[in-house]
Amino acid sequence: MKIVSYNVNGIRAALNKGFADWLKATDPDIIGLQEVKALENQIDKSIFEDMGYHIYWYPAVKKGYSGTAILSKIKAKHIEFGMGMQLYDDEGRIIRADFDDFSFISAYFPSGTTGDIRQDFKYRFLDDIYGYSQDLTKKIPNLILSGDYNICHKPIDIHNPISNKNSSGFLPEERAWMDKFTESGFTDTFRKHNQDPHHYTWWSYRAGARGKNLGWRIDYHMASQAMADKVKRSIILPEAYHSDHCPIMIEL
Repeated sequence: MKIVSYNVNGIRAALNKGFADWLKATDPDIIGLQEVKALENQIDKSIFEDMGYHIYWYPAVKKGYSGTAILSKIKAKHIEFGMGMQLYDDEGRIIRADFDDFSFISAYFPSGTTGDIRQDFKYRFLDDIYGYSQDLTKKIPNLILSGDYNICHKPIDIHNPISNKNSSGFLPEERAWMDKFTESGFTDTFRKHNQDPHHYTWWSYRAGARGKNLGWRIDYHMASQAMADKVKRSIILPEAYHSDHCPIMIEL
Protein backbone atom coordinates (compact mmCIF):
# COMPACT_ATOMS: atom_id res chain seq x y z
CA MET A 1 0.00 0.00 0.00
CA LYS A 2 1.31 3.44 -0.98
CA ILE A 3 0.45 6.50 1.12
CA VAL A 4 1.41 10.03 0.05
CA SER A 5 1.31 13.34 1.88
CA TYR A 6 1.51 16.59 -0.09
CA ASN A 7 1.14 20.27 0.80
CA VAL A 8 -0.21 21.41 -2.56
CA ASN A 9 -0.28 25.14 -1.66
CA GLY A 10 -3.69 25.50 -3.35
CA ILE A 11 -5.33 22.51 -5.03
CA ARG A 12 -6.65 24.59 -7.93
CA ALA A 13 -3.18 26.00 -8.66
CA ALA A 14 -1.68 22.49 -8.40
CA LEU A 15 -4.27 21.11 -10.84
CA ASN A 16 -3.29 23.84 -13.30
CA LYS A 17 0.31 22.62 -13.01
CA GLY A 18 -0.46 18.98 -13.88
CA PHE A 19 -1.21 17.55 -10.44
CA ALA A 20 -3.94 15.22 -11.76
CA ASP A 21 -1.60 13.59 -14.30
CA TRP A 22 1.04 13.17 -11.61
CA LEU A 23 -1.48 11.61 -9.21
CA LYS A 24 -2.67 9.17 -11.86
CA ALA A 25 0.91 8.12 -12.68
CA THR A 26 1.97 7.81 -9.02
CA ASP A 27 -1.25 5.98 -8.09
CA PRO A 28 -1.15 6.07 -4.28
CA ASP A 29 -3.83 4.18 -2.39
CA ILE A 30 -4.22 7.15 -0.03
CA ILE A 31 -3.05 10.74 -0.33
CA GLY A 32 -3.31 13.36 2.40
CA LEU A 33 -3.37 16.95 1.16
CA GLN A 34 -2.60 20.12 3.07
CA GLU A 35 -3.25 23.77 2.27
CA VAL A 36 -5.98 22.90 -0.22
CA LYS A 37 -7.26 26.52 -0.06
CA ALA A 38 -10.61 25.59 -1.61
CA LEU A 39 -14.10 24.45 -0.75
CA GLU A 40 -15.16 21.04 -2.05
CA ASN A 41 -17.59 22.64 -4.50
CA GLN A 42 -14.76 24.73 -5.99
CA ILE A 43 -13.03 21.70 -7.53
CA ASP A 44 -14.08 19.22 -10.19
CA LYS A 45 -14.46 16.14 -7.99
CA SER A 46 -14.83 13.87 -11.01
CA ILE A 47 -11.08 14.27 -11.65
CA PHE A 48 -10.41 12.26 -8.48
CA GLU A 49 -13.53 10.07 -8.56
CA ASP A 50 -12.61 8.83 -12.05
CA MET A 51 -9.30 7.60 -10.57
CA GLY A 52 -11.23 5.61 -7.95
CA TYR A 53 -10.79 7.95 -4.99
CA HIS A 54 -13.24 8.63 -2.20
CA ILE A 55 -12.97 12.33 -1.35
CA TYR A 56 -12.86 13.58 2.24
CA TRP A 57 -12.53 17.38 2.35
CA TYR A 58 -11.99 19.70 5.32
CA PRO A 59 -11.65 23.34 4.29
CA ALA A 60 -11.03 26.31 6.56
CA VAL A 61 -13.89 28.66 7.38
CA LYS A 62 -11.85 31.47 5.83
CA LYS A 63 -12.00 31.08 2.05
CA GLY A 64 -8.80 30.46 0.12
CA TYR A 65 -6.86 29.57 3.26
CA SER A 66 -5.40 26.44 4.87
CA GLY A 67 -7.58 23.29 4.81
CA THR A 68 -6.83 19.57 4.53
CA ALA A 69 -8.19 16.60 2.60
CA ILE A 70 -7.77 12.86 2.18
CA LEU A 71 -8.29 11.00 -1.10
CA SER A 72 -8.51 7.25 -0.62
CA LYS A 73 -9.17 4.27 -2.89
CA ILE A 74 -10.20 2.39 0.25
CA LYS A 75 -13.48 3.59 1.71
CA ALA A 76 -12.92 4.85 5.24
CA LYS A 77 -14.95 3.34 8.09
CA HIS A 78 -15.08 6.74 9.74
CA ILE A 79 -13.88 10.27 9.04
CA GLU A 80 -13.06 12.59 11.92
CA PHE A 81 -13.05 16.25 10.97
CA GLY A 82 -10.82 18.27 13.27
CA MET A 83 -9.60 17.56 16.78
CA GLY A 84 -12.52 19.01 18.70
CA MET A 85 -10.90 22.42 19.24
CA GLN A 86 -12.61 25.22 17.33
CA LEU A 87 -9.50 27.38 17.29
CA TYR A 88 -7.78 24.93 14.92
CA ASP A 89 -10.83 23.29 13.42
CA ASP A 90 -11.97 26.61 11.93
CA GLU A 91 -8.70 26.50 9.96
CA GLY A 92 -9.29 22.91 8.76
CA ARG A 93 -5.96 21.73 10.15
CA ILE A 94 -6.62 18.03 10.80
CA ILE A 95 -8.65 15.30 9.12
CA ARG A 96 -8.51 11.63 10.12
CA ALA A 97 -9.59 8.55 8.18
CA ASP A 98 -10.12 5.29 10.08
CA PHE A 99 -9.63 2.04 8.18
CA ASP A 100 -9.79 -1.60 9.33
CA ASP A 101 -6.13 -1.92 10.29
CA PHE A 102 -4.96 1.65 10.94
CA SER A 103 -5.87 5.33 10.94
CA PHE A 104 -4.34 8.06 8.81
CA ILE A 105 -4.22 11.77 9.61
CA SER A 106 -3.52 14.58 7.17
CA ALA A 107 -2.35 17.54 9.25
CA TYR A 108 -1.32 21.10 8.48
CA PHE A 109 0.59 22.55 11.43
CA PRO A 110 0.52 26.36 11.74
CA SER A 111 3.39 28.50 10.51
CA GLY A 112 4.87 31.15 12.76
CA THR A 113 6.64 33.09 10.04
CA THR A 114 4.23 36.07 10.06
CA GLY A 115 5.09 37.15 13.61
CA ASP A 116 4.72 36.60 17.34
CA ILE A 117 0.93 36.16 17.37
CA ARG A 118 1.03 33.22 14.97
CA GLN A 119 4.18 31.82 16.59
CA ASP A 120 2.33 31.73 19.92
CA PHE A 121 -0.63 30.13 18.13
CA LYS A 122 1.79 27.51 16.75
CA TYR A 123 3.17 26.72 20.21
CA ARG A 124 -0.36 26.33 21.55
CA PHE A 125 -1.20 24.01 18.64
CA LEU A 126 1.92 21.93 19.31
CA ASP A 127 0.92 21.46 22.95
CA ASP A 128 -2.62 20.51 21.99
CA ILE A 129 -1.77 18.13 19.16
CA TYR A 130 0.75 16.40 21.41
CA GLY A 131 -1.98 15.66 23.94
CA TYR A 132 -4.43 14.75 21.19
CA SER A 133 -2.00 12.28 19.56
CA GLN A 134 -1.07 10.68 22.90
CA ASP A 135 -4.73 10.12 23.76
CA LEU A 136 -5.49 8.88 20.25
CA THR A 137 -2.79 6.19 20.20
CA LYS A 138 -4.35 4.66 23.32
CA LYS A 139 -7.58 4.17 21.34
CA ILE A 140 -5.97 3.67 17.90
CA PRO A 141 -2.51 2.12 18.31
CA ASN A 142 -1.90 1.89 14.54
CA LEU A 143 -1.68 5.55 13.59
CA ILE A 144 0.10 7.52 10.86
CA LEU A 145 0.18 11.27 11.43
CA SER A 146 1.34 12.83 8.17
CA GLY A 147 1.60 16.30 6.79
CA ASP A 148 3.30 19.65 6.89
CA TYR A 149 4.68 20.08 10.42
CA ASN A 150 6.34 23.41 9.57
CA ILE A 151 9.36 22.34 11.67
CA CYS A 152 12.83 21.09 10.71
CA HIS A 153 13.80 18.67 13.44
CA LYS A 154 17.60 18.53 13.19
CA PRO A 155 20.46 20.38 11.44
CA ILE A 156 20.52 17.65 8.76
CA ASP A 157 16.96 18.67 7.84
CA ILE A 158 17.77 22.24 6.78
CA HIS A 159 20.23 23.60 4.24
CA ASN A 160 21.78 26.22 6.53
CA PRO A 161 21.20 25.48 10.23
CA ILE A 162 23.53 28.24 11.45
CA SER A 163 21.89 31.17 9.64
CA ASN A 164 18.39 29.78 10.34
CA LYS A 165 18.82 29.19 14.08
CA ASN A 166 16.47 32.10 14.86
CA SER A 167 13.98 31.35 12.07
CA SER A 168 10.46 30.08 12.77
CA GLY A 169 10.45 26.44 11.81
CA PHE A 170 13.91 25.82 13.28
CA LEU A 171 13.62 27.47 16.68
CA PRO A 172 14.98 25.59 19.72
CA GLU A 173 11.49 25.35 21.25
CA GLU A 174 10.03 23.83 18.06
CA ARG A 175 12.88 21.36 17.74
CA ALA A 176 12.50 20.42 21.42
CA TRP A 177 8.83 19.66 20.72
CA MET A 178 9.90 17.33 17.87
CA ASP A 179 12.28 15.61 20.31
CA LYS A 180 9.42 15.15 22.77
CA PHE A 181 7.04 13.95 20.06
CA THR A 182 9.44 11.35 18.63
CA GLU A 183 10.48 10.22 22.12
CA SER A 184 6.79 9.71 22.96
CA GLY A 185 6.59 6.84 20.47
CA PHE A 186 6.25 8.42 17.01
CA THR A 187 8.85 7.46 14.41
CA ASP A 188 10.08 9.79 11.69
CA THR A 189 9.77 7.17 8.97
CA PHE A 190 12.06 8.93 6.51
CA ARG A 191 14.96 9.13 8.96
CA LYS A 192 14.42 5.52 9.98
CA HIS A 193 15.21 4.52 6.38
CA ASN A 194 17.54 7.33 5.28
CA GLN A 195 20.29 9.11 7.23
CA ASP A 196 21.70 11.09 4.29
CA PRO A 197 21.76 14.91 4.19
CA HIS A 198 20.34 17.25 1.50
CA HIS A 199 16.85 15.74 1.45
CA TYR A 200 14.22 18.47 1.67
CA THR A 201 10.47 18.88 1.12
CA TRP A 202 10.07 22.68 0.91
CA TRP A 203 11.97 25.42 -0.88
CA SER A 204 11.49 29.18 -0.91
CA TYR A 205 10.33 30.62 -4.22
CA ARG A 206 13.09 33.23 -3.83
CA ALA A 207 16.63 33.20 -5.26
CA GLY A 208 16.26 29.95 -7.19
CA ALA A 209 16.34 27.99 -3.93
CA ARG A 210 14.82 24.83 -5.39
CA GLY A 211 17.21 24.64 -8.31
CA LYS A 212 20.10 24.95 -5.84
CA ASN A 213 18.39 22.53 -3.40
CA LEU A 214 18.48 25.08 -0.58
CA GLY A 215 15.55 23.57 1.24
CA TRP A 216 13.91 22.52 4.49
CA ARG A 217 12.50 19.10 5.42
CA ILE A 218 9.26 20.04 7.16
CA ASP A 219 6.86 17.35 5.84
CA TYR A 220 6.72 14.02 7.67
CA HIS A 221 5.07 10.64 7.83
CA MET A 222 5.17 9.99 11.57
CA ALA A 223 4.18 6.47 12.56
CA SER A 224 3.07 5.32 16.00
CA GLN A 225 5.10 2.65 17.75
CA ALA A 226 2.74 -0.12 16.66
CA MET A 227 2.81 1.11 13.06
CA ALA A 228 6.48 1.96 12.50
CA ASP A 229 7.64 -1.57 11.62
CA LYS A 230 4.88 -1.89 9.02
CA VAL A 231 6.48 0.92 6.99
CA LYS A 232 8.87 -0.80 4.59
CA ARG A 233 9.88 2.28 2.60
CA SER A 234 9.76 6.05 3.12
CA ILE A 235 10.87 8.45 0.38
CA ILE A 236 10.68 12.06 -0.79
CA LEU A 237 9.51 12.80 -4.34
CA PRO A 238 11.29 16.06 -5.28
CA GLU A 239 10.59 15.69 -9.01
CA ALA A 240 6.95 16.76 -8.47
CA TYR A 241 6.66 20.50 -9.18
CA HIS A 242 3.09 21.54 -8.33
CA SER A 243 3.85 23.51 -5.15
CA ASP A 244 6.65 25.01 -3.09
CA HIS A 245 6.55 21.66 -1.26
CA CYS A 246 7.05 18.24 -2.79
CA PRO A 247 5.21 15.03 -1.90
CA ILE A 248 6.46 12.35 0.47
CA MET A 249 5.52 8.67 0.26
CA ILE A 250 5.56 5.58 2.43
CA GLU A 251 4.86 1.99 1.49
CA LEU A 252 3.28 -0.38 3.99
